[in-house]
Amino acid sequence: KRRVSIKIAGIQFACSVDKKINIEKALKISELAIKEGAKIICFQELFNLQWFPMNRGDDEVFSQAEDLRSETIRIIKKKAKSAGVVFLLPFFKKNSSNYYNSCIVINSDGTVLGKYRKIHLPDIPLWEEKYYFSEGNNGFPVFETQFGKVGVQISWDNLYPEGTRILALKGVDIVFAPTACAFKSQLIWQTVITANAITNGIFIMRVNRVGSEAAQDFYGMSFCVNPEGELIGGPTGGGDSILLADIDLEYLRRVRREWPLLKERKPSLYKEILEE
Repeated sequence: KRRVSIKIAGIQFACSVDKKINIEKALKISELAIKEGAKIICFQELFNLQWFPMNRGDDEVFSQAEDLRSETIRIIKKKAKSAGVVFLLPFFKKNSSNYYNSCIVINSDGTVLGKYRKIHLPDIPLWEEKYYFSEGNNGFPVFETQFGKVGVQISWDNLYPEGTRILALKGVDIVFAPTACAFKSQLIWQTVITANAITNGIFIMRVNRVGSEAAQDFYGMSFCVNPEGELIGGPTGGGDSILLADIDLEYLRRVRREWPLLKERKPSLYKEILEE
């Protein structure tokens, strides 16, 4: 039987150029979140690396990509099992000859429930992601964790509401949105993510990067919003932080009864959206 109320956490921290140091930092901060009662923990986009897609042509970075047998994954799986918590781990994943901006979900018993691969890849200055990543090809999975049904939308994915809608139709309770945003974009992200939460009857937690790197100053300001558009956590500041939010699944069911937006959809009238 699922718990009715759970505490979730988003962890943002400044990354160094040393992956090992970043992993140690992630573990240290996650331990604090666990002591505060967090049962599901999500890190920022590409959590253990500095933001490398700022320029094209840095082919050396491909050696930093990891698969599910890597030391990073082994360490986090061990932590999940020992603490009895769920981790969402956004990282640079290699799969055969392809590379993905990916996120895996590790259940509280240390098993990997599955993966999400970022679908919408920006190709703009300082976010040259199409050079480094293949487009996600495993759709919009929902992961049944011990504490609830979770989904992932990485950064730009949140600007395309179709993905969040699909997750909602599949029964997701919480969508985690790990991001890597700099400059003055907080209003855009908070507005879009809040709208997605309201129109789909779900909780969404955005976890943004922080820290001054070679070309960008990542501003943090992670937050969590409920399906009535209310902030229930954050925004955080611009430094290393833990964002905590209490998720009431019974409240979620009540809101969906009062605002039956998904029930009143008219999919037969939306066919134009499929046209090129």
